[in-house]
Amino acid sequence: MMFASSALVSLGLAPDPQTNESRRDLARAQAAIDMLLMLREKTNGNRTTEESQLLDGILYDLQMRFVSTFREAPASP
Repeated sequence: MMFASSALVSLGLAPDPQTNESRRDLARAQAAIDMLLMLREKTNGNRTTEESQLLDGILYDLQMRFVSTFREAPASP
């Protein structure tokens, strides 16, 4: 949940708990999503069905939100 929350904050979809401000950092969001993907791979076979479903659902949601946010982001010069 910590990495999922970090990804949401980095996507600008939730305020930073320390500053209460929203800002985008797509590189940081990608790093949090990548960490969740790595954890899914490393814990394969050691999760319950419910844990796997939760992790898969979180990853799907974050990846779709990342793509949507990436498409909305202005192109850098």
